[in-house]
Amino acid sequence: MAAAGEALSAYRALLRAARKSFAGDTVMLNGSAAEIRKKFEENRAVSSEAEIKKLLDEAREAAHFITHMIVQARLNSSGGFVVKPDKEHAGATLEIPSEEILSKSA
Repeated sequence: MAAAGEALSAYRALLRAARKSFAGDTVMLNGSAAEIRKKFEENRAVSSEAEIKKLLDEAREAAHFITHMIVQARLNSSGGFVVKPDKEHAGATLEIPSEEILSKSA
């Protein structure tokens, strides 16, 4: 039962990370929540302790990545995008998406 508690904790951590990183972006919020749920459902029947540990480690790593490496760009009134990283993003590298990707998401 300890694994079930850890899985729930990892699941919640991923949802919190997505909610924080994608605040105000309904499409990304819904998409990330659906993907998180899908991944956990796919692995619901896993019973091997080693596999469970591996999956939980991956979930924790994903939550850390979402929290510390993703910054949502916001469209400003002049038509440009503004990125405001928080203190959690210190040390992360900035990758600017192409205009094509940005125009599809706006």
